Amino acid sequence: MSILIPLLIGLVFGCGLIVSGMSDPAKVLAFLDLAGDWDPSLALVMAGAIAVGLVAFRLAGRRATSLRGKPIQMPTARQIDRRLLAGSTLFGVGWGLAGICPGPALVLLGTGAAKGFVFVLAMLAGMAIFTASERLSRARQAKSAPDQ
Repeated sequence: MSILIPLLIGLVFGCGLIVSGMSDPAKVLAFLDLAGDWDPSLALVMAGAIAVGLVAFRLAGRRATSLRGKPIQMPTARQIDRRLLAGSTLFGVGWGLAGICPGPALVLLGTGAAKGFVFVLAMLAGMAIFTASERLSRARQAKSAPDQ
């Protein structure tokens, strides 16, 4: 039962991506092409997603535990720093070039589309590079910290 609820939520999310057109890179690229044949329909999808997310985060912020009794861990970072800006820029450039972001990439992977496979491999490589750089950064900080 513990895997059933996340599976159903993932299926509903994936179906929503398919129905909305977010899993079609050509539709996404048409949305991002403001100077060409712009397709504004995905703005409604994004507005709907933001509204749902806003309500969900507000409700979660009022609770100490989830509906299943597990502690809710909300993000604590509030500052905009160089790492956030670099990551956001990299994400935006990748989305603009490929017309794919992580959720739709998993949908494409599920359909067997080669571009979904390539995107997911690149995404996993990026995650591995980030993890390695975090470990290296922590090791450097620990080495340079004065002994206590």
